[in-house]
Amino acid sequence: MTDITNNEDTHRYELPVGSDVAVITYNLSGQNLMITETLVPRALEGQGIASRLTRHVIADARDRGLLILPVCPFFAAYLQKHPENADVVHPTYREILRLA
Repeated sequence: MTDITNNEDTHRYELPVGSDVAVITYNLSGQNLMITETLVPRALEGQGIASRLTRHVIADARDRGLLILPVCPFFAAYLQKHPENADVVHPTYREILRLA
């Protein structure tokens, strides 16, 4: 698999796999990174690609000092399953997701 890139022009993290591209879309406002959608082509489902993208985004946000606002249902569910990442989640969403 190819590396994940942050395409700042289109506000999405991209992971090309063959002729397909899995993405996580976002909006950035100051230090807040709102995750709006996780999209994995049907042909790539069930291979852990969405989780791989999510782990990358969490690490990138942590490295950049950003706080994640997980509006995307998949991303929010991932964080609930991995509460060890609560430090990078905006305090309001920590409460909503019961990570605090």
